[in-house]
Amino acid sequence: MASSSIAVRELPIFPLPEVVLFPNNPLPLHIFEYRYRIMMNTILEGDRRFGVVMWNPQEGRAMEVGCCAEVVRHEQLEDGRMLILTLGQQRFRVLDYVREKPYRVGLVEWLEEAATEEDLYPLAEEVETLLRDVVRLSVKLTDQEVSLPQNLPQLPRELSFWVAGNFQGAPMEQQALLELQDTAQRLRREAEILTTTRSHLAARAALKSVFQDSSD
Repeated sequence: MASSSIAVRELPIFPLPEVVLFPNNPLPLHIFEYRYRIMMNTILEGDRRFGVVMWNPQEGRAMEVGCCAEVVRHEQLEDGRMLILTLGQQRFRVLDYVREKPYRVGLVEWLEEAATEEDLYPLAEEVETLLRDVVRLSVKLTDQEVSLPQNLPQLPRELSFWVAGNFQGAPMEQQALLELQDTAQRLRREAEILTTTRSHLAARAALKSVFQDSSD
């Protein structure tokens, strides 16, 4: 990961529609546009890092806060396209764009979590419990195999990023969680979201049970 002593640097920027990358989360990409092929080839000759920012199609702009991605594996196809696997690293804020063509290069500052003396483990345990409840209810409703990985992050900050990265289908909520620089705030917001989701799924599961009982 980039040293925190380097406060500002230039970083190639890859905007992705409604995609939010979080630290330590994987992001596979299929690179086919010519300008981004150029970008990736340049990155692979350097430190293998670039910035991922969410492109908001409703507002027609890229968000200011994104996450640095590091290429951990890549495959060059015969027609020039590339398949790459990246891993989220440090978050950043775009201060300015120093170049727009052939691809964007931003001047970015790294974002750090706020220091806290609060014991975050009870919050993290609450989020994990809620998450397991949501998965259990989802299995009951869909009759599909849904499970959590055995190696869920144990540290509160890393867990908060993992959970946020798996809120699929809610990119603006994910973006808001990415921009928070307080682990406790992020975990509390995730607990609110998961509590609402659990209540919704529990009501659906109860309704499903009533209909099944009436049809027997």
